[in-house]
Amino acid sequence: MKHFQAGDYLHSVPIIVSEQSIIEFAQEYDPQAFHLNAIDAARTMFKGLIASGWHTSAVSMRLFVDTMNMPGGIIGLGVDELRFPTPVRPGDELRLGINIVEARRSKSRAGASIIRVRNVTTNQRGEVVQSLYASAMLPGKEASE
Repeated sequence: MKHFQAGDYLHSVPIIVSEQSIIEFAQEYDPQAFHLNAIDAARTMFKGLIASGWHTSAVSMRLFVDTMNMPGGIIGLGVDELRFPTPVRPGDELRLGINIVEARRSKSRAGASIIRVRNVTTNQRGEVVQSLYASAMLPGKEASE
């Protein structure tokens, strides 16, 4: 049974973003030149292939779910201040830091908890590639105030 409190901080394991995954994600969801082809991307303001911000978000979500490891799941309630200050490039190794900003019992769902998190995804150089504030519900009795 997990119990989260304000001030808790969790670290994910790293995940490497490959050129192939960047291109495949872009072909399906964000088909822009700087995500699809290294040669075309070299002629853009990014001077090379970069991952879609939505791809970065998907990777960050995977790290969040794996790190939180909640048997009952994590239900997103809202995301605030989503930022992509540094592009993700092929071969970047991403890690997620999760800071539990607030944790309380749900007022409307018995046994559930509401958490407010600040998540920061960084690359192998420590550069922030994504940051956000979010609220989520932990539906089971796994977390409380």
